[in-house]
Amino acid sequence: MEYEPVIGLEVHAELETKSKMFCACPVVDPTQAEPNTAVCPVCAGMPGVLPVVNGRAVEFGLRVALALQCEITPTSVFARKNYFYPDLPKGYQISQYEQPLARNGQLTIMTSQGERLIRIRRVHLEEDTGKLTHVNANDEAFSLVDLNRAGIPLLEIVTEPDLRTAEEVRVYAQMLRSLLRYLEVNSGDMQKGALRIEPNISVRLTGSQVLGTRTEIKNLNSFRALERATDFEIQRQIDLLQKGQPVIQVTLGWDENLEKTVLQRVKEGEDDYRYFPEPDLPPLVIERSWVEEIRAGLPELPADRLRRFQESYGLRAYETGVLTAEKSVADYFEKVITAGPNLAPKVISNWITGDLFGLLNQAGTAIDAGNIPPQELAGLIKMVVNGKINQGTAKTVLSEMFATGKPAANIVSERGLGQISDAGLIQGLVQKVLAESPEQVAAYLAGKDALLRWLFGQVMRTAQGKANPQVLQAELERQLAMKANQEM
Repeated sequence: MEYEPVIGLEVHAELETKSKMFCACPVVDPTQAEPNTAVCPVCAGMPGVLPVVNGRAVEFGLRVALALQCEITPTSVFARKNYFYPDLPKGYQISQYEQPLARNGQLTIMTSQGERLIRIRRVHLEEDTGKLTHVNANDEAFSLVDLNRAGIPLLEIVTEPDLRTAEEVRVYAQMLRSLLRYLEVNSGDMQKGALRIEPNISVRLTGSQVLGTRTEIKNLNSFRALERATDFEIQRQIDLLQKGQPVIQVTLGWDENLEKTVLQRVKEGEDDYRYFPEPDLPPLVIERSWVEEIRAGLPELPADRLRRFQESYGLRAYETGVLTAEKSVADYFEKVITAGPNLAPKVISNWITGDLFGLLNQAGTAIDAGNIPPQELAGLIKMVVNGKINQGTAKTVLSEMFATGKPAANIVSERGLGQISDAGLIQGLVQKVLAESPEQVAAYLAGKDALLRWLFGQVMRTAQGKANPQVLQAELERQLAMKANQEM
């Protein structure tokens, strides 16, 4: 029997506000701040304290909801979601349930199988929990609680069960992360837990309309883990059904070392959470004028920018996908275009996604934090196009620009890297190399064409990499042709 997966995603995105969701405590980097230093009676859950809604968090939530083409709920309601966990200081989480911030949106994704529209069921606001650190030391096992994260604004984005493959799950998550970063509401830093993804997975007989029993994989923090965990869980459920065994509704974790899902707890249902309206918060009324003001201020979104790059710059889908995945990269590309209006967009794209990306990845640096301003990269490319330096020299110059922050023109001048285009000088260099390589010349003339590249490399090395490649190639072929004629 053939089975098909049915997958929905829940994504929790920490909103980049300065203060927490319901109090004035600052939002701090959990990897930098001392534990339990950004805590007050409100986010610590002390009796008698009253929460106050963070207006900036609501604005950020509306940005995302509008970008996802959601229907904004004019009056939404906060609710208490009751469950006990050591890092949940109040014993309940303030979230939204029956009346969320927004509903009925969509996000179109592009996979290897084509375009797919994924429906968004709901977008709602809530608060994050604290953080537990589990310790095993001196034959003792214990957990440390850090409440710095407790109360940080979270936006939960829930899809309909429209996804069918692990690839679709990964692509959706990547596109949603890109959207959140374009909107400047979330850092996208999955390793720090700023974006956490939870797939709900079931399988059913192909063609059936009846949903199977679903399981949920919690808190995946990388696209690789998301795709692998989804694939594993799909196959695990299929294997159970093929053996005649039931799938049990549970919450799972992903063990990266074992590369398998592991049981965390039997899945709670909505009734177990005993949702009821938060008595300390009034309904959240969203003025239509405010919604329209936020809509008017939305930036150009990734999908729109991708289409414009293809139409305006004549780039292929893959190239535009790479350039527009991150807003900072797309901005950088267009600034280079502005600084070098006569440069071919394809050439600029190749330099950014090739050599510059290589340097950035090696250094672990973002493009907007690097040492090469857009106008300086444009200047370097102009030097290549104008024949002042060749491609190989330009790569060397780019590396030094990245390391030192110096302009390309200064590096070329200081190191005497200007390209040699003098025909007479190149003629002499070719003659010298051919005279010193009689065996290779003879083999080339005997039919080993591949030696032409070797001879070219020898001349270029003699010229310290500064020879004009076109002039050198033409002169090398001319002198070799003369030798061939002499032997006839």
